[in-house]
Amino acid sequence: MDLAAPRRHDRIALRLVKQRDARALQAELLGNRAWLRPWEATSPDGPVSFDMRLGIRRLLQQYRDGGGVPFVMEYDGEVAGQLNVWGLTRGSLSSATIGYWVGERFAGRDITPTCVAIATDICFTELGLHRMEICIRPENKASLRVVEKLGFRYEGLRRRFIHIAGDWRDHYAFALVREDVPEGVLQRWLSGGVPEGAATVPLADRSPS
Repeated sequence: MDLAAPRRHDRIALRLVKQRDARALQAELLGNRAWLRPWEATSPDGPVSFDMRLGIRRLLQQYRDGGGVPFVMEYDGEVAGQLNVWGLTRGSLSSATIGYWVGERFAGRDITPTCVAIATDICFTELGLHRMEICIRPENKASLRVVEKLGFRYEGLRRRFIHIAGDWRDHYAFALVREDVPEGVLQRWLSGGVPEGAATVPLADRSPS
């Protein structure tokens, strides 16, 4: 799969990560510790490395192997964060999961929903996948707004699903299948065609406030 060309919408761009992005990404990660730490995956086996060069090499190897697609999100040409398509599976499942982070100074500019929409469209139209999933901690209000804006459908509560901030955390699962968005995720959102309430979490699954 060749996804070398950046995909743009207004001031926002989504492109494949490059090895030379390591310095800018590491600077954003280290400069946004209080903002990002509550949502970052950790390991029950010990600390996770912040060696961004090594991390990018691994992500690019997964890309070459067909297991994922590592993107960088940009705003006005400046690195704003990362978006990774991971767990890419072909065959009868034909699906993948999206994860992302954005620096605090870029928040509130619709960078994340725009890039999630573009990435999902790429996965459906260019990679031929059938289903895309996003899993979000119940406490992560900013990420919940992303799936609400784009109309990802709520599919259930996953108990103690991912190790984050030192413990196994519950996550809400949201998904779209290709048939949901024949016009494309980005176009549906921009045209105001997102169905109301698709991402609503039922009361029975909501964590206590």
